[in-house]
Amino acid sequence: MESVHLTARSDGQAVTIERVADGSWHAVEDDQVVGRGDISGRPDGRTFVSIDAWHCAVFDRLAGAMLAELPRPLYTLVGEDDLDLASHWERAGFTARRREWECLVPTDPGLTGLGPALPPPGVTIGPAEEGPLRALDRLIRDEVEAAVGWREMPAEVLPRPAAPDLSRYTVAAEAGEYVGYVRLAAVTRQPRIGLVAVRSGHRRRGIGRALLARVLDDLHRRGIETASAEVNESNTAAMALFDAIGARRTGSNLELALEGSERHG
Repeated sequence: MESVHLTARSDGQAVTIERVADGSWHAVEDDQVVGRGDISGRPDGRTFVSIDAWHCAVFDRLAGAMLAELPRPLYTLVGEDDLDLASHWERAGFTARRREWECLVPTDPGLTGLGPALPPPGVTIGPAEEGPLRALDRLIRDEVEAAVGWREMPAEVLPRPAAPDLSRYTVAAEAGEYVGYVRLAAVTRQPRIGLVAVRSGHRRRGIGRALLARVLDDLHRRGIETASAEVNESNTAAMALFDAIGARRTGSNLELALEGSERHG
């Protein structure tokens, strides 16, 4: 395995960058790991990078070694209040692309104002079956790709499982076809609303609101007080929906990108 020796730090100890596995790097100083870098592929084809380092200089050296080997574009997520980490990535050439709000959503219908939130006439809300769910997913993906594209959607809403966990999905059906769904990710201690999606020709009829009402009411009946959600700030319809049901914004993440097709070197 190839190692790259970098300039000695001010304390006199040399730092070595080692690629320890496919997609994983270590920064080693005096036989101690002082930094780690990793890459992860997302279902939409994008590559995300992350670095955890003890010192700014170690971060910079890890970033330099990693970016020299990785093709662009590359992406990373940073908490918007983590100014130091954001500045590290900016030094490496990354720039902010979009902001994603983290929201805490109450499940009590008395707080959300959803009540029973009946769907429009002819629409039913219920559990999913795999075949129609896959068909709906393909249609919605095509519609999104033709508009903003999946690169504008939160990374968590992009899985393409070989066998989807149907228990995570609640669907809206009309005339024998699925027209919308909500996906609830099973996250420890607090469920996460991964995606609320409705076919383009069926929007602004209250279907998304009815889907959310069903899911949140089910959580409330199970004694779960809140769910989390991440919403792209450019998705004004989703932001308006979550704001209307009393969701509280608890923080925000920035997606940073290193554009271009050439390797950094």
